[in-house]
Amino acid sequence: MSSLHFTIIQTSLFWEDKGANLDKLGQKIRSIQEPTEIIVLPEMFNTGFSMQPEIMGETMEGPTVDWMRRLSAEKKAIITGSLIIEENGKYYNRLIWMLPNGQLGYYDKRHLFAFAGEDQHYTAGKKRLIASVKGWKINLQICYDLRFPVWARQQLNEETEKEYDVLLYVANWPEKRNHAWKTLLTARAIENQCFTIGVNRVGLDGHNIAHSGDSMVVGPLGEILYHCAYEEDIFHIRLQKEEVNNTRERFPFWKDADDFTIL
Repeated sequence: MSSLHFTIIQTSLFWEDKGANLDKLGQKIRSIQEPTEIIVLPEMFNTGFSMQPEIMGETMEGPTVDWMRRLSAEKKAIITGSLIIEENGKYYNRLIWMLPNGQLGYYDKRHLFAFAGEDQHYTAGKKRLIASVKGWKINLQICYDLRFPVWARQQLNEETEKEYDVLLYVANWPEKRNHAWKTLLTARAIENQCFTIGVNRVGLDGHNIAHSGDSMVVGPLGEILYHCAYEEDIFHIRLQKEEVNNTRERFPFWKDADDFTIL
């Protein structure tokens, strides 16, 4: 039986204070006693949702990526979350997928939140990142990407296998739109017949915008396996690959899906 252990960290964040955030998150990660394979942090976990990349940005050789590398090796677990990365004079809201051996992958947020001016400060990504762990495939996305179902939609390869088993979003999603967050996480799980995980922050940010968390794990039939609002939480869950496989076999709706290409 193929299983995968996730640890979700729903936390408040210190506004644009990297040292305080890394100290706090380091303590939370080191406190984990349960066996885990993937530890998930929110979007821009070291700063909050900052529109000051010129001040808050780092390179891939900077202190936060190094912090992730050291903690991942220490805990012998993958650590993932997004931060502000500067590269060739451009700034990205970049999700880092850090492996315990020090290797990493990354995904640059495709859909920039123009409502808050993110598109004025950051460069959009162009490629999806689907990570592989123990035979599982995990599609990694960031916050506002959740509103765009085509970007997440399963596509079939030549062997008619689905692209991924888990869809994961890290976020700084505000409380006043939490109904959309919860609804869309459930919709993405149902339409893609996969586990969907959303990890959000709690508390007020530097603009006095409230975040309710509402981190969730949703099963492939849309069933809510975990939900937490307003409180900081560290939650562990073991997902079973057979649940995804059985759902797709019992309800082969994917066979009727439209073919499409993302340009």
